[in-house]
Amino acid sequence: MNRKVLGVLLLAGVSLLLAGEAAWAAEAAGKGGAAGAGKMTYFLVAAFSCMFGLGMAAVGGAVSQGKGIASALDGMARNPGAAADIRTTLIIGLALIESLVIYVLLVAIILLFVDPFKLLGG
Repeated sequence: MNRKVLGVLLLAGVSLLLAGEAAWAAEAAGKGGAAGAGKMTYFLVAAFSCMFGLGMAAVGGAVSQGKGIASALDGMARNPGAAADIRTTLIIGLALIESLVIYVLLVAIILLFVDPFKLLGG
């Protein structure tokens, strides 16, 4: 994907995010004033952060798992006698890499569903 297409997609995404915030803030102002707008801003920032974090975690996890598998297969091809030890280490490493992606998913779910304004008494 070239830089021009990536720039247009990024600009479109940011403009949609800002347009949605303005529309929801106007609706929230009619119902609850500034507190409603603050809640909507928090939700928009949390949703964007979760989307970005999950995307980066998925890409990072997939790339690192691919490199790990390629290296393990290369090591097994060079030294077939050590294949059992390499396989065990590979499976443990893949599980740890996948657990990092699951932790990001857990944090994203917490950010989206926990209402900090209710916890703070607002």
